[in-house]
Amino acid sequence: WLVIDRNVYDLTHFSKRHPGGSRVISHYAGQDATDAFIAFHTDKSLVKKYLKSLLIGELAPDQPSFESNKRKSLLEDFRELRCTMEKMGLLKPNYTFFFLIFLHLLVLDAASWLVVWYFGISLVPFMVGMAFFTVAQIQMGWFQHDLGHCSVFRKPKWNRILQTIVINILKGLPASWWNHLHNQHHAKPNCFRKDPDLNMHPLLFSLGKTLSVEVSTGMAGGAKISETESCRDSSLLIIMSFHFFSLEKRRRSSCLTTISISISSVS
Repeated sequence: WLVIDRNVYDLTHFSKRHPGGSRVISHYAGQDATDAFIAFHTDKSLVKKYLKSLLIGELAPDQPSFESNKRKSLLEDFRELRCTMEKMGLLKPNYTFFFLIFLHLLVLDAASWLVVWYFGISLVPFMVGMAFFTVAQIQMGWFQHDLGHCSVFRKPKWNRILQTIVINILKGLPASWWNHLHNQHHAKPNCFRKDPDLNMHPLLFSLGKTLSVEVSTGMAGGAKISETESCRDSSLLIIMSFHFFSLEKRRRSSCLTTISISISSVS
């Protein structure tokens, strides 16, 4: 079960049919998922029709309607900021911008192959073609990222279709695999063992800044007693401090990251 807008839903059987994957729901098992629900679902009226049959109760008046490990004041400020941005129209997509982005990606990708085809595979044409191809591939990754978030078109269907064309055909990676992992990343960002972006292949790593995870239960004094969210579902693990390398916060090798993504897409 989980909580959305103070309503409690039993998603035991529905989680297996959830379009975003069952693991995203399991990360919020026994928790308040209101903010995640709002962030992930653009057509909330449609989704709430499916939730009616899953409703099993409501929170008691004295129970908080936010995640226990987050500050209420920060959540309220964030929700107010999001509503203000929506009213100002700052979250509405610019179709001209995205059309030009997609067009220049096709031009760069076509140019990379045409340069090699027309001028041959000598050093200079090959390097120029590789430069075009590399820029196109990187930009395609960010464009399909926006499509995966359903941020380009109003209807999720058109976002999924164009995302499939960009990442499946032009990049050679499965869209379903990327969406499955990236949904978990935004559901539990920088949460150890729940955010896939923190899981890198054990043979591939790069040095850089570390991101400390400290859900402190006692900040007084020199020692900081921390509880990691990864053990909250099973047993309480008390540690002095816990550090891990974050793919989001550290300087990392693009080559190693690309290799890690390729390995993950296959395995």
